[in-house]
Amino acid sequence: MRQPLVIGNWKMNGSSESISALLSGVVAGLGESDGAKVAVCPSFVYIPSVIAQLQGEAIEVGAQNVAEQQSGAFTGEISVAMLKDIGCRYVIVGHSERRALFAESDVQVARKFIQVKDAGLLPVLCVGENLAERESGQALAVIEAQLQAVLTEAGAGCFESAVVAYEPIWAIGTGKTATPEQAQEVHKYVRDFIARESKSTADKLQILYGGSVKAANAAELFAQQDIDGALVGGAALSATEFVTICKATNK
Repeated sequence: MRQPLVIGNWKMNGSSESISALLSGVVAGLGESDGAKVAVCPSFVYIPSVIAQLQGEAIEVGAQNVAEQQSGAFTGEISVAMLKDIGCRYVIVGHSERRALFAESDVQVARKFIQVKDAGLLPVLCVGENLAERESGQALAVIEAQLQAVLTEAGAGCFESAVVAYEPIWAIGTGKTATPEQAQEVHKYVRDFIARESKSTADKLQILYGGSVKAANAAELFAQQDIDGALVGGAALSATEFVTICKATNK
């Protein structure tokens, strides 16, 4: 049985005051829940204060991105060693916004994935198709290419101790919605792809859904066999919404 996982991706949002209030609300709302694993991914500058505020709580902390290099003259970049040093557990790689807005290639994403794995942290590999790819029937081929790039660069066994998040880019902030059945189709495809290499790894792999998850649709999504939780964007900025999503994982 895979333990559900819900990760809040705060993106470029928050202030010291608003984050403190948000975390207080999330901690109080979750209480002593023994359901889903929960993590939050603040902007880099707030990670240390979030870790400090969550001291003694079960909520873990991650980063939204990482450099593909270990160190050196890369102004503005953050290495995985730095993230590990301050106490991060998860690192998101290949988020759709990084791919679209910052032109990150499949190979770059794979190299970031390797950096995270080599440091002993958990990469959250984002995969997904845009509207044109979905409407042309290329969705699964696009996702397979994204997964294959990681497998090619990182080698056999790379999906052990990793997380995959499916983001239907066409359903994020567009008013369009992926049905639970559409999401399940892709999640099963991802699991089947990884099962070609290792069925035991595929059976254990947490595959999250990241297509505008909200309190109103979370339970229906989590009822699907291969959806193991969520990578939550905007709804993660509301303690009430985020807590409701976390609690909806109790299938």
